[in-house]
Amino acid sequence: MKIDAVFSGGGVKAYAFLGALESITSKDHTIERVAGTSAGAIIAAFIASNYRISEINELIRGIDLTKFLDPPKISEIIPFSKWLFLYFQMGIYKGDKLENWLYNQLKEKNIYTFNDLKPGYLKVVVSDLTLGKLVVIPDDLERIYGINPKHFPIAKAVRMSAGFPYFFMPKRMPGKTNQKSIVVDGGLLSNFPLWIFENHDESKTRPILGVKLSGDLESQQPRRIKNALDMFHGLFSTMKQAHDSRYISKSHQNNILFIPTKNVETINFSISEETKLQLIETGRASAERFLKYWPT
Repeated sequence: MKIDAVFSGGGVKAYAFLGALESITSKDHTIERVAGTSAGAIIAAFIASNYRISEINELIRGIDLTKFLDPPKISEIIPFSKWLFLYFQMGIYKGDKLENWLYNQLKEKNIYTFNDLKPGYLKVVVSDLTLGKLVVIPDDLERIYGINPKHFPIAKAVRMSAGFPYFFMPKRMPGKTNQKSIVVDGGLLSNFPLWIFENHDESKTRPILGVKLSGDLESQQPRRIKNALDMFHGLFSTMKQAHDSRYISKSHQNNILFIPTKNVETINFSISEETKLQLIETGRASAERFLKYWPT
């Protein structure tokens, strides 16, 4: 059966997507249109670029994530300078190695810009802090920035969506004015954009499956906030969940595959091989249970 799929953000927890995808394809489901935020955008981009699930599995599992940690060279000589970059550049790592890796992987399939894909088959969510807008690439590029979406690099869009605030330096987007926009992780405004394929004017052409890391949106545990750092984490987590929690009703939850990924840090790029395998198996087991009764 042909389906559309939406993948949430989740950083390194995205290894769980690999197990889920193996289960989904084993049930003879073929993914057509895809959308995602942050790590989910990476998975979505590979699917849209005609990577087979086995190839995606090989790509992601073979990554040494620490190679994506690319601080400015001066911070390797003067360690304290990384805090200056955090203050003035709003991030510790440049994110160039991640973008270059994405570019090279998509290049293997002769995919460079959105013009190389079927129209509407990939949607990437980012957050524009300057304009205070949630932006869907490529849909909003012309309207908001005056940029022709056909020529926009997919690797750049995905890198922006995965720009975890303060970890990776934000990207700057030229627009219709002289001021460039600061663009960061799409998860800041919508970490799970299940709404993205909703069409009020036409009937749904195929089932939409949402794949959400970290469990049910309605079962979040209360946070203990004792200091400013706790408050920052609480603020960021609340912003990531608020939009999506408000959108998703009980009826939508019937189409969401929830994958519990507790006790795994989102930006732990030194994640162990054992934890990777555990995440993959959790994704596979969660999908197996869910797909017994889906679609309903």
